[in-house]
Amino acid sequence: MKNIRNIITVLFLGLSVSLLGQTKIDTQKSVLNWKGYKVAGSHEGTINLKEGELAFENGKLKEGKFVVDMTSISSTDLSGRGKERLDGHLKSEDFFEVEKHPESSLVFTKIVERQKGKYLVVADLTIKGIKKSITFDLTVAENSASTSFEIDRTKYDIKYRSGSIFPDLADKAIKDNFDISVELVF
Repeated sequence: MKNIRNIITVLFLGLSVSLLGQTKIDTQKSVLNWKGYKVAGSHEGTINLKEGELAFENGKLKEGKFVVDMTSISSTDLSGRGKERLDGHLKSEDFFEVEKHPESSLVFTKIVERQKGKYLVVADLTIKGIKKSITFDLTVAENSASTSFEIDRTKYDIKYRSGSIFPDLADKAIKDNFDISVELVF
C-alpha cells in the first residue's frame, strides 16, 4: 500500500511539473534599468538580475520570481570620478545598503490576464529586507517579457534627501519615486 501511495505521489508531482512549465530567465541578456530624479535633473543606470523564472500553464503566465543583485547597481549617465561617487553612494547606507542587503526580490502574488500576452501583476517587492506589494503591467511575447513601473523608495527606508520627509531641502531634494524598466529574455 505504501508503494502505491509513493507511485501516485511521484506521478502527481510529475504531472504538476509538466502542466506548469518553468522558464528560466537569461540573466545575461535581460536588462533592468533604473532612473532616479532630483529637482535639477536625473540619473540612470542598470542593475543585474541574479536569477529569475516565469511559469506558464497552457500558454498563460501563472508565476514569476526574481532575485536582483543590488551590489551591481551602476549609473550609466556618468563616467570617471562622478560615476564612482554616485555608484558608491547608491550602495551606501543612505540608499540601498548593499553590504547588509546584497539582494532584492520580486515574487508575483496575483496575475490577471487582460488580453493575450498582457497581464496585470501584483507582486511582493523586497528591498533592504522590507516587503511591499506593487502592481504593474507585464507584456509577454514568445521569448521575452517587458514592464516598467515606479517605486517609492521611502517605503523601503530610503529617505536620503526625500522632499516629503525633509521639506526644507529645496533644490537639493531627490524625488521619492524612481522608475524601473525591465526587458526579460528567456
